[in-house]
Amino acid sequence: MGYVLRVRLASFFTGAAVSSAAGLYLLHKDYKIAHHAISEQMNGLYKSLDGRLSSLEKLKEVETPNRVEAAE
Repeated sequence: MGYVLRVRLASFFTGAAVSSAAGLYLLHKDYKIAHHAISEQMNGLYKSLDGRLSSLEKLKEVETPNRVEAAE
């Protein structure tokens, strides 16, 4: 009876270790995918904001000489 119990316990702990390793691998993979998706969204927002800022700066550069000439 002792031998069978040891075999069952060894099988249980081996299964628990394998399932834990598989679970950690899946969590790590899910984390990497989520991190990549959020990074892509933030890069899109930064590019959009950068484009808006550059267009506003160009607009400001065009308007500034006209105001100076009108004030003189």
